[in-house]
Amino acid sequence: MRDATGPVIRVLLADDHPVVRDGLAAMLSTQPDLTVVGEAATGAEALHQTASLAPDVVLMDLQMAWTARPRPPPSVPPTPRCG
Repeated sequence: MRDATGPVIRVLLADDHPVVRDGLAAMLSTQPDLTVVGEAATGAEALHQTASLAPDVVLMDLQMAWTARPRPPPSVPPTPRCG
């Protein structure tokens, strides 16, 4: 139920797990003074969405991938090839 009488806070969700974004969006949709204006799956998408949507708040997973293709961290050695 949504019947906000004051200003509505515009929220951008940024997480690389769709189920987390969906869960947060469902929870936030129950609050009359919050509205989800966008979602991002990478840091780059979050920056783009922030610039284009101008949300009041960005709820972001700080450990998500910053590119469309996740890469292993430099400390992980390459997997040896057989043969």
